[in-house]
Amino acid sequence: MGLLSKKDAKLITDPLADNNPITIQVLGICSALAITAELQASIVMSISVLFVLGVGNVVISLMRNIIPSKIRIIVQLIVVAALVIIVDQVLKAFAYELSKTLSVFVGLIITNCIIMGRFEAFALGNGPWKSFLDGIGNAMGYAVILIIVGFFRELLGSGTLLGFKVLGDPIEKTGLYEYGYENNGFMLLSPMALIVVGIIIWVQRSRNKALIED
Repeated sequence: MGLLSKKDAKLITDPLADNNPITIQVLGICSALAITAELQASIVMSISVLFVLGVGNVVISLMRNIIPSKIRIIVQLIVVAALVIIVDQVLKAFAYELSKTLSVFVGLIITNCIIMGRFEAFALGNGPWKSFLDGIGNAMGYAVILIIVGFFRELLGSGTLLGFKVLGDPIEKTGLYEYGYENNGFMLLSPMALIVVGIIIWVQRSRNKALIED
């Protein structure tokens, strides 16, 4: 017997593709536009959401039977805000420059539609283990898109990945730049993130016709 049942495994695998929170549910688009000009920022934001959603789902699930219905949204906001503060303080302690780059966007995790949606739609009605898997799955689905977008935006916009020059030096004209290649500055603008996400959505629906809406 495996560690996860088929139903439990689907909680993790479905958000990675056929029920991706960004490309299928169209949630969490703001951060995909705002912080994906650099791959490093995309990775750190993904890890932050993974922590907040995974732990937050468990906390809400454990409290689900004692949270009054009328104030459940307030309780959810308090839980996610406390977790975001932890993330923000850890970033400031160990990656201060990156925390300045992400700045207000870390705080905006509090109002991320994916997190509040999973609290409301899943954690309030399921046990801690399933809620944890659901949180991890949706956070990983979110992370996959952010990292793909960040990869192509930094590579094509700056010629770097994680700050390392992978296409050569544009000043000394080495690598691809020696043959006339130029960075596409448009890739560093927020609208290009939306275009990259659109291409991912197109590829996804081309591979799985069932995802195409009537």
